[in-house]
Parts: sequence; structure tokens; C-alpha cells
Amino acid sequence: MSAVFRKPKTFKLRALHGPQKFGVAGSSCQDVLRKGCLHLQLPVAGSRLCLYEDGTELTADDFWSVPDGSELVLLAAGQTWQGYVSDIRRFLSAFHKPHEGLIQAARQLLSDEQAPLRQKLLADLLHTVSENIAAETRAEDPPWFEGLESRFRTKSGYLRYSCESRIRSYLREGPFDVDACASKHSINPYGNRESRVLFSTWNLDHIIEKKRTVVPTLAEAVTARDGREVAWEYFYDLLFTSENLKLVHIACHKKTTHKLSCDPRRLYRPRTKPKRRRPARRGQ
Repeated sequence: MSAVFRKPKTFKLRALHGPQKFGVAGSSCQDVLRKGCLHLQLPVAGSRLCLYEDGTELTADDFWSVPDGSELVLLAAGQTWQGYVSDIRRFLSAFHKPHEGLIQAARQLLSDEQAPLRQKLLADLLHTVSENIAAETRAEDPPWFEGLESRFRTKSGYLRYSCESRIRSYLREGPFDVDACASKHSINPYGNRESRVLFSTWNLDHIIEKKRTVVPTLAEAVTARDGREVAWEYFYDLLFTSENLKLVHIACHKKTTHKLSCDPRRLYRPRTKPKRRRPARRGQ
């Protein structure tokens, strides 16, 4: 009985510390390993193949179950690989001293990357490399202040002004009904000019809606107070504090009605009962 012919499998192969990839085809794990070692000029003895995605070692048993076009890392003796997070860890270790070589390596990886998740991770890393968070003044980080009036001399001063302006206008809509966004947005407006500009697209969203609910309820409470004192502290918290405001990314805004109402038990201050005056005791 003749053996079943199988078409050789194709892979993208790279060395541990090299971002460049090359194609290789083989009919077995050992065949791919041998060709990879020949191309990278590494000894076959002690070398092994791992999946780029999660660091799983490729063996003869699972060779045919791995999809064509999968990315592999060729490890020499003594080398380890924990998946693409290893690339991220390597970048993070150099963030305190970003240099041109690091940026070039990240750009090379990004230009050759097809997986959307890894593309986003690499793009975020490149963005972070250019951050200058420790700088505070215009003289220390001139690019951050591009487009701003000359009266703004520090990052803190501008961001304080920006936040105060946005608080005064209340800022309207957003995702009010989740504890955390599934998109995992994050931002540090002190980092660089792009982060500072992007921060202007984030909004403070009223969980209990200001125009549809809070303001009409306040007006109704004032009209129907009937001698009672309106609990202005409660309405102040709803309009101006984090009790009812959430910082949200513009892409995740919910423009539908929130369908939440003010707490009817907190509209008025509790009435204080006058204390009864006990009659004075007469001397015996």
C-alpha cells in the first residue's frame, strides 16, 4: 500500500531577534527546521520551532494541524519565546530610553504584520515611544504645545483650563451602563501632542441625563416644593461630580435615551421636627 501524498506546508519563519521573515515549505517539522537553520546559519542540533502567537513548540505530532502560512520563530539552543508578548516586553524595557533603532524595529514589525490585534498593539507601542510625559513646560516639550496660545506655558495649566471649559458645558452623550469599556481605551494627555489633541474628543457623560432628566426634575421640584427645601447638594452631584459623570471615548457614545430617573426620595431635604420643650420642674 503506497503512502498518501501530502502537499508540503508553508510557513513564515523568523529568528528570535530579527523582525524580518522569510517563507519556507516542508513536508515535516524536521524538514522545516533544517531549511530554517540553513537560511539563518544556525546549527540544527538544539534548535527548535515555536509558534509566534503563543510560543508553543512545533512538534512532529501537531505539524499537519498547524494552518498554512502560520508564523514560526526559530530558536537556537538556550533561547526562549513566550509569544508575541515577548516583542512587547522588549519594547517596554526600552521605553525609558527610546532610540531610533527601537522605533525602526517597531515600524518594520508593523509594516509586515497582518493580524489586526498585533497591528493595534504595535501601533500603540510606536505612539507611546514618542511620549514625553515627564516634561511639563513649553520649553521642555515644544511639539506638545503646537497650535496652543502662547499664554499656556505648562501642560497642567492648559489641561486645567480645558477640563474647566468642558465641565462648564457639561458635555453630552456616552456609554453610561457599563463598568468598563470592552475596547480598553486609555490615554495620557501629558504624553505628546497627538494624545493632547485626542483628549479633546473624550467627553464627560451624564449617566442620568442632564437635559432630559436632571434639569426638568430640578425645575419640577422647585415648583412643587410646598414649603420643603430642595436638596441642592443632590442635584449638584448629578450635574457636576463623578457621582453622575463618566469620562468616555467618543467612539463608544450611546446616543439613545438612558431611561434613568432621579431618586424621588432625595429631591428634598428631610424636614426637621421641632423639639418639644419639657415643662420646668417645680421645686419640692
